[in-house]
Amino acid sequence: MTGILIVNLGTPDAPTRGAVYRYLKQFLLDPRVIDINAIARNILVRGIIVPFRSGQSAKLYKKLWTEKGSPLKYNGVALVKGVQAELGEEYMVELAMRYQSPSIETAIAKMMQAKVKKIVVFPLFPHYASASTGSVHEEVMRVLSRQQVIPSVEFISEYATHGPMLDVFVENSKQFDLHSYDHVLFSYHGLPQRQMRKADDCNHCLKVDKCCETLTSVNQYCYSALCHATTYALVERLGLRKDQYTISFQSRLGRDPWIQPYTIQVLEDLAKVKKAKRLLVFCPAFTSDCLETTIEISDEYNEEFQEWGGEHIDLVPSLNDHPAWIKAVADMVRR
Repeated sequence: MTGILIVNLGTPDAPTRGAVYRYLKQFLLDPRVIDINAIARNILVRGIIVPFRSGQSAKLYKKLWTEKGSPLKYNGVALVKGVQAELGEEYMVELAMRYQSPSIETAIAKMMQAKVKKIVVFPLFPHYASASTGSVHEEVMRVLSRQQVIPSVEFISEYATHGPMLDVFVENSKQFDLHSYDHVLFSYHGLPQRQMRKADDCNHCLKVDKCCETLTSVNQYCYSALCHATTYALVERLGLRKDQYTISFQSRLGRDPWIQPYTIQVLEDLAKVKKAKRLLVFCPAFTSDCLETTIEISDEYNEEFQEWGGEHIDLVPSLNDHPAWIKAVADMVRR
């Protein structure tokens, strides 16, 4: 039997301050997420960020929460159920969250008990980043390192230009009249520039002009280059001209420079300078709708955009538990 470990970032167990506090603490104490020395990280996270952010974040999670709970979790459960049905009894498919529950450790324990011969680790992040995919892989290796018998393990690190995945985003966009929008925005989760540089062992990152615009062997695991590659593949499928779309990065935390341009600044420029009224936004870094899509884009950024003179932002739904996405995941892990 082959074990398929499908992993997403994580979500609080409830939209309460206590649950959000626990989630944020575990998430932000990960040295791959806030990559500074351990003493400074602990002081920053435990003493400043989590105590001040947990209350406000809990209010946002209450907006996001549904009768079924967190979209990230219930979409994950539905995805795993679908992939299991696609793959059949020769596979054991488990959902895990890098932070909070169900944990990677719990999921692997179930697989070890079932005597799987091989484990395929499939992070639900199309674009490799140390803070997401890298952290998942490290945690899997940490958990398995305590086992006397370690089965064969295969890590899937990125699938930024995987055609069947891109096709689902295009299919989801068909509920909107693409030509009725003034501009199309491809907004990705951001990363600190220092993390980009740390992942570069070729003295290439942020030193070569337009280095992210072409994916090569030198930058094949560059998060920004992978995001650009996804965008160009989607643009080709959508038939967009270069002046009809922009690539940007959201969710900046702290004062250090992150990947640019920032989504919020692009929105301000589109509204104030270019007088755009209606925007369509894709968030291809997220395979499930979550706080960063449903709340940050559709709620917070939409409100800011309207204050600057825009009229409305529409968000293309993520992959969630779309039947074609279920089949795409099953095909990737089967290969």
